[in-house]
Amino acid sequence: MQLRLAALALLLSGALPSPAQPALTPAQRQLNIDSFEMVWQTVRDKHWDPKLGGLDWQAIHDELRPKVEKAATLDEARAVMSDMLGRLKQTHFGIVPGEAYREMGSSAADDDSGPRDASPGIDARVIDSHVLVTSVEPDSPAAAAGVKPGWEILRIDGKDLAPGLAKIRDSLSSQPTLLDLLQAHAVTNRLSGHAGKPVEVQFLDGRDKKVSIKLTRARPRGQLAQFGNLPPLHFWVESRTVKPNIGYVRFNLFFEPDSLIAAFQQAVQACRNCDGFIVDLRGNPGGIGGLATGVAGWFTDKQGQHLGSMFLRGATIKFAVFPRAEPFLGPLAILVDGCSASTSEVFAGGMKDLGRARIIGTRTAGAALPSVFTRLPNGDGFQYAIANYISAGGQPLEGFGVTPDQEVKLTRHQLLQGQDPVLDAAVSWIEKQKQ
Repeated sequence: MQLRLAALALLLSGALPSPAQPALTPAQRQLNIDSFEMVWQTVRDKHWDPKLGGLDWQAIHDELRPKVEKAATLDEARAVMSDMLGRLKQTHFGIVPGEAYREMGSSAADDDSGPRDASPGIDARVIDSHVLVTSVEPDSPAAAAGVKPGWEILRIDGKDLAPGLAKIRDSLSSQPTLLDLLQAHAVTNRLSGHAGKPVEVQFLDGRDKKVSIKLTRARPRGQLAQFGNLPPLHFWVESRTVKPNIGYVRFNLFFEPDSLIAAFQQAVQACRNCDGFIVDLRGNPGGIGGLATGVAGWFTDKQGQHLGSMFLRGATIKFAVFPRAEPFLGPLAILVDGCSASTSEVFAGGMKDLGRARIIGTRTAGAALPSVFTRLPNGDGFQYAIANYISAGGQPLEGFGVTPDQEVKLTRHQLLQGQDPVLDAAVSWIEKQKQ
């Protein structure tokens, strides 16, 4: 499963207003028409369902082609193409404005100041329309400055967050499961930038006092790793025991296969006599699809199981689980939230359907489809899905997400008190299994 971490954040650009644009030249109009045709043909030829769910794709083309021909600005042309893709009623199909698409492909090689992958070490979620710090990386600039979980982020570099987040909410009325993920990415994008460059953040601290702090951006946690043709990504995994006889593993991506599987092997072997095990997928946007089955193999001894099926045009792939020689078979809890997506959903949804795990937290992003990006003739990017996924229980995850067995939401009060109610709920459930 291909991973494009920047993709979801960049799709936000279509939800935000753009500056007034000049009238198009005849050459620019033709590029937009060519882009329209490329989008239409790609969906026709590469969508996993040749029948497109019963849509008359030719009729949609004939309806919208005159509109793109008449489009007076680039935004109008994009709107027509977005309308066409919207008829599919599926995520992972979208137009990314050219300036954002070019930014996604930037690297240290073409940018002397380095990649824009540094941050002050803050993880945030939008909870009840408030941007709250949910965790602060140890030894990060934010930690050194005294930033605490539960603080509310009001402004970044002098810009209020609320108006932009409201526009995102309005734009996602038809895809509500994506709201948490895209809003979190919008905040992350504002916080991120070049390493060594400062960002000024205005907080509402634990005493409800406004405080502005200039934070220097630092390289992300973890080691830079690369797999296949995917871009280099920072990967980290941590494991420990909690309460004190429950295993716990958390990692930021389904990536770096050797390191991830080795971490689970070590954690499971160290937890032979544990009362239970917790896999924390909160904030994990996914990654390499096959690693979901690799991780699942550490928690079952049954042969012939699978986490679900992926349907491509002309082929079906089952996510078969191959049990490890000495798996952990005790109570298993999987923690998720609205920023758990893609492979995280395949793993959580599959283990839930198999009856092997209790899912705790909030509904996942409903963004399980593998997708790719290509460049359009007019310079914009085009994202399209290449397969569909159905869970082991026969349910689609796309647009629905994984519904937890036990819903637990974060609150500002709990965060300020240093509490993690989702983790606490998992521990409580595991301890009850001993009784």
